Amino acid sequence: MVTASESSIEGIREEGEAAIASARTLEELAQIGVDLFGKRSALADAHRSLATLQADQRKEAGRRLHEIRAALEAQLAARQGALAESERAELLVADRLDLTEVIPEHVRSPLTRGHLHLVSQARDELEDVFVGMGFEVAEGPEAETDWYNFEALNMPPAHPARGMYDTMYLDIGEPETVLLRTHTSPVQVHLMEEAVRNGTLPIHAVMPGKCFRLDTPDARHLPVFNQIEGLVVDRGITFGDLAGTIQTFTTAYFGEDMQSRLRPAYFPFTEPSAEFEITCAICRGAGCRTCSHTGWVELGGCGMVDPAVFAAVGIDPDAWSGFAFGFGIDRLALMRHEIPDLRSFMENDIRFLSQF
Repeated sequence: MVTASESSIEGIREEGEAAIASARTLEELAQIGVDLFGKRSALADAHRSLATLQADQRKEAGRRLHEIRAALEAQLAARQGALAESERAELLVADRLDLTEVIPEHVRSPLTRGHLHLVSQARDELEDVFVGMGFEVAEGPEAETDWYNFEALNMPPAHPARGMYDTMYLDIGEPETVLLRTHTSPVQVHLMEEAVRNGTLPIHAVMPGKCFRLDTPDARHLPVFNQIEGLVVDRGITFGDLAGTIQTFTTAYFGEDMQSRLRPAYFPFTEPSAEFEITCAICRGAGCRTCSHTGWVELGGCGMVDPAVFAAVGIDPDAWSGFAFGFGIDRLALMRHEIPDLRSFMENDIRFLSQF
């Protein structure tokens, strides 16, 4: 039995410190804790031997045992924290995933680099064409209020034209008040409001961006697609200016042998309205299955801004006039590169994407 003499107490301290320092795992340290502080430990024996000492010796030996126990417990806790951190770091290293791309030997030279998606390339090219024509590029939020997406564009609640859009409403605020925009036309409303507020009319801008509709994906439709729209608001703007702009764009983007034409149509936010068609990019006007043997392919819609839209944003329709146009970037890229199915843009097939 270990007595509570000074030499034995110091021996307990030295042995305990050495044992704690030598522990290499948490399991080893747990066993050392039992050996140091358990019922059969040297400390426990020393405490029991206090009864054999004189009163003054018992008091001093008891104080010293208490100090040593506290010091050893503190050292044990510190060592436990260090071992836990070390084991946690080792575990993280062992579980780490090696995400380094392994390039097979037969394709290592020359190395190939990625590039922008075909639709992104088409958007950048369109922006360059319109900037060269004197337009500015504007953007707006993809989540819009019903007022910007419909009402300000001459489509009040229950208007039949709303049936043209399969709308994705968001669970924000009152029912059917916030939605994912169905076209980029709300950006036009924002631009006109800002121009009226800041006194910066006229406006010559194009607005590219994503749009969202509850369409079933097929060869010609996607639920998430890309549009680009244009807006001109100035004094003395006529339908002839619109036709000239469409033709200038067509030849600048598709080539000098491509022509455009306008056919009467209806849109609630323009009056008069038209659909613009271009020479079929596949048969160059000779007639084929893609253009139903007409030689023309519909590209988008356009028209003169309806006075009701000007009134909604505070522009005087007697002093200002303007036109707007819009078409799908995805469909334009599809026609330009003779791609048969829009869904190819979303499949991420590297064999398809690497061609462009």
